[in-house]
Amino acid sequence: MWKGEIKIRKRKLNTTKSDMIKIATKMFITKGYSATTLRMIADELDTSAGHISFYFPSKDDMLAVLTNMLCEFQREMMELEAGEGMSSLLSICLELMSMAAACEEDEIAKDFLVSSYRSSKCLSIIHKNDTARAKEVFASEEGKALLKEWAEYLVAGIEQATLNAIDKSVPFETRISFALNTIMTIYNVPEDIRRIKIEKVLAMDYRSIGNRIFKEFKEYVEKANIINGG
Repeated sequence: MWKGEIKIRKRKLNTTKSDMIKIATKMFITKGYSATTLRMIADELDTSAGHISFYFPSKDDMLAVLTNMLCEFQREMMELEAGEGMSSLLSICLELMSMAAACEEDEIAKDFLVSSYRSSKCLSIIHKNDTARAKEVFASEEGKALLKEWAEYLVAGIEQATLNAIDKSVPFETRISFALNTIMTIYNVPEDIRRIKIEKVLAMDYRSIGNRIFKEFKEYVEKANIINGG
């Protein structure tokens, strides 16, 4: 019995924050965020839920780490797919389009993304990333002033409503085009440029890109150095 206790204690010490995040990612993407508990993650790691809670007090804290990583990953992926250089307007359009397509076709992907927007911790991260990126893309001083006051919250609301769409009576492309047009209007993008970018993104294979997001994100997390003091 005493030896067994020592063995369990050793397993706990050998389970790092990086291990926890990587297993959580795997389970959130395969079983669903809502369906996964800290206990299930602990069992997969052969450790205790209490040990995980020492580093991550709640499942929400794990989701916050992953949301920040997903923001970085999607930015790189969409800029590469858009092919218009760093911080391009087309990459922002493609990101929302492909995420919405993933939600349309995969309930687990939708659960993960919508859960991020429902979490105050994750939403704060999304606001921060959206604002920093928008400041790079929308160069006008007027646009920057809007960002500082209310635009980031309005845009996040539009994104969440788009990803969590329940009414499917309106065609997918119509719904997303409207959302993109609204977001670009908030940032004072001229009408002709808005139209061109929406036409371009509609012509891309955004559904295939959406299907690849979580598969490639899981691989991205596996390779990442997540450890911050643990």
